[in-house]
Amino acid sequence: QVQLVESGGGLVQAGGSRGLACAASGRTFTILDMAWFRQAPGKDREFVACLRTGGSTYYADSVKGRFTISRDNAKNTVYLQMNGLKPGDTAVYYCAASTFNSGIYTYSSPQFYPDWGQGTQVTVSS
Repeated sequence: QVQLVESGGGLVQAGGSRGLACAASGRTFTILDMAWFRQAPGKDREFVACLRTGGSTYYADSVKGRFTISRDNAKNTVYLQMNGLKPGDTAVYYCAASTFNSGIYTYSSPQFYPDWGQGTQVTVSS
């Protein structure tokens, strides 16, 4: 069991920036693959970014070049820096974590991650 708590959401003007943080506890942070997803009302949960334990990063095409995922192992925290925000980025942003997974799911699938935070709302105004 991993406990995840997101912070940093809020209202941002289009073109602005916002940084999110996700603090993890309950498991050894260094063995966790970490990811960010987002979900708007009535829509499926959408992959945003992933940072694997080996250091590889992956981004959805919709955010590539604008968002950056990083982690600070000393603080057991993963971050999402969001630049050049657009109204289409408006959603609840969720932090997710996974240990080794031998199943059929990939890092971009919500089913890859057994542990989730409660989410933080990001609203981008035009």
